[in-house]
Amino acid sequence: MTQIDDIPDMPALRARIDALDKQLVALLAERSALIDRAARIKARDRLPARIDARVEEVVANARRHAADAGLDADLIEDIWRRLIEAAIAQEDRHLKGDPA
Repeated sequence: MTQIDDIPDMPALRARIDALDKQLVALLAERSALIDRAARIKARDRLPARIDARVEEVVANARRHAADAGLDADLIEDIWRRLIEAAIAQEDRHLKGDPA
């Protein structure tokens, strides 16, 4: 990993941010594939898309990881709640037979 203080200028810094953004998108795509699998398992097991206890568990995990990394836990919670709502909508579409 590049040392942050070794980045010489804004173009190099922006390139590093762009590279991280690409990695984040790839991770979100992997997460989306896992959500598709979760939807198939939930359909098989007759589980709902939204399981409130799991939502709160995921949020608590994200807040803890944020705090451990020195990030704003409230901001991370907001981001994660949006991710979770999108995942629930994705699962719901699958459960209703519309994987689009």
